[in-house]
Amino acid sequence: MTAQTVLRLSVGFYILLFFGYLFGPLVIMSITAFNSSTFPAVSPWECLSGEWFRVLVEDDKIMTGLRNSLLLGAGVVMVAVPIGLAGALLLTQLRHRVRSLIYIITISPILVPGVVLGISTLIFWERIDRVVLDTDFFYDGFFLTIIGQSTFISAYTMLIFIARLQRFDPLLEEAALDLGATHMQAFRKILLPFLKPAIGSAAVLAFLASFENYNTTVFTIVSESTLTTVLASKVRYGINPSISSLAVIIISLTVLLAVIHELFKRREKKLQAHRESYALGTAVPARRQRPMMVPVTAVVAVVFVSLLGTSWVARGYSVNECKVRVVEEKRKRTEQLSEQRIAESRARRAAEQSKESSDSALKANAEGRQYQSIFAPSNLAGQVDSDSESDQEKGTQSAVEANKEGRQYQSIFAPAILLVRSIPIVNLIRKRVPRALSRRTKKGASIRASFLPAILRIRWIPARTRTSNKRRCQAGGEY
Repeated sequence: MTAQTVLRLSVGFYILLFFGYLFGPLVIMSITAFNSSTFPAVSPWECLSGEWFRVLVEDDKIMTGLRNSLLLGAGVVMVAVPIGLAGALLLTQLRHRVRSLIYIITISPILVPGVVLGISTLIFWERIDRVVLDTDFFYDGFFLTIIGQSTFISAYTMLIFIARLQRFDPLLEEAALDLGATHMQAFRKILLPFLKPAIGSAAVLAFLASFENYNTTVFTIVSESTLTTVLASKVRYGINPSISSLAVIIISLTVLLAVIHELFKRREKKLQAHRESYALGTAVPARRQRPMMVPVTAVVAVVFVSLLGTSWVARGYSVNECKVRVVEEKRKRTEQLSEQRIAESRARRAAEQSKESSDSALKANAEGRQYQSIFAPSNLAGQVDSDSESDQEKGTQSAVEANKEGRQYQSIFAPAILLVRSIPIVNLIRKRVPRALSRRTKKGASIRASFLPAILRIRWIPARTRTSNKRRCQAGGEY
């Protein structure tokens, strides 16, 4: 491989990277417009669909912003192109020193940030409207936006006209004036046809600059909206592939206009060459060139064949069936992922538990004793047996000790125990009750007969002990 070959490969690789860097994002965005995914993405590819173009057309905000952007672009063209043409003609008629000063003044808006231009335009015209005129006539979004954008777009158009006027021969205009033409006739018949290509280029540049401007428009549009402001708000809150479909439309229109311009330019060059050769008397019949050898024709043919092939393939293609299949695949994939995550979490939890148990066992062994779970069946069974045996042994020992001491402890809730313990209390109550309680009331019922039996008549006393208890109560008083 020679050095010349290496150089060519390097240059080709650099050119490929350069154009890939320029047009790669545009190609990717154009592809996402035909993907049925709800988010602009090339991979994973779901279904080939053109539904996002329908969504774009049905979006009222985007359509309103697009209409306003087109109106503003037309207004800026009508204001900026005449200003730029007048500035270019003025600079060609002035002396060198004054020309430099005017040139710097007219070019300075390009160097000023768009935010500053927008805020200054808004404040200036709002003050004039409120202080001088005392109305709201100039405080309008369209008026302020056209004025604010024209301040720097007119400088661009002026540069285009200056570049065109540098190739103009002033002797042609002077000859027309010498032949009796007025300045208006000389301008209309000689200078204006010469500036026709520059006027077209300046108009296109002014329209595109106004259409894509955001920094100045966001301050001067007031309550209205343009396409750029609507897209900025949508990007802030989330976008869908309808933005990509809008990009496809804009790119397609741009390429189409470029192809048309190239065709007209080639045709004009051919006609100009034919006129020159005919004037010199050396007219040579032009050789017919193969259609596919023309680059523009080749591009148009490739696009046409691609569209035709796409329509042929899409004949038996159903977007709805593809969407159903994609949804089912997503559901299965989600289930698999959830099951996988659950299994991983269980395995991780089991590993942590085993690690904790092993750590606790090692710690217990290190301390010299083995701690086990208190709820283990073996521990509970052995403990219950040992506890029952120890309780029985303790019960027999306490019984033996009680017999030795001469008393037997019984349950405190036994009826006999309760009754025996309650008799001294009853006798104490009967002795302490004043005799005044035995006075009869007006109806003949005594308080003693109504109060004491309610206390002393305990029906749950066993019959065996009731007689002995009655005798004991009679010894202390009336039962």
